[in-house]
Amino acid sequence: MPLKMTERIVDGVSVLDMEGRIVLGEESSSLRERVKSLLGQDRNKIVLNMGQVSYIDSAGLGALVAAYTSAKNQGAMLKLVNLGSKFREVLQVTKLLTVFDVYDTEQAAIASFPK
Repeated sequence: MPLKMTERIVDGVSVLDMEGRIVLGEESSSLRERVKSLLGQDRNKIVLNMGQVSYIDSAGLGALVAAYTSAKNQGAMLKLVNLGSKFREVLQVTKLLTVFDVYDTEQAAIASFPK
């Protein structure tokens, strides 16, 4: 199942709802490109809603790290929300939970951005 990404703006924050698998190939590339595109449009507050992501592999994690790094290098902020328990576990084991800003609810993530 290809990765589906739907964008919406909530209080000036770009929320990217993702559905499917983030794996090696088109899916991880499309995630990187989408975040680059948002940054190119001066969208510097980005929330990735991971609630409907069914699976992520090492390439998918790499794409998330690349997206986070691109955002940070351009003075933008990227946050993750709605991680499933398996996904949270993977981030914990890889120590990436210490890298990403992770929130349980979309409201909390949006409220965490400076006004």
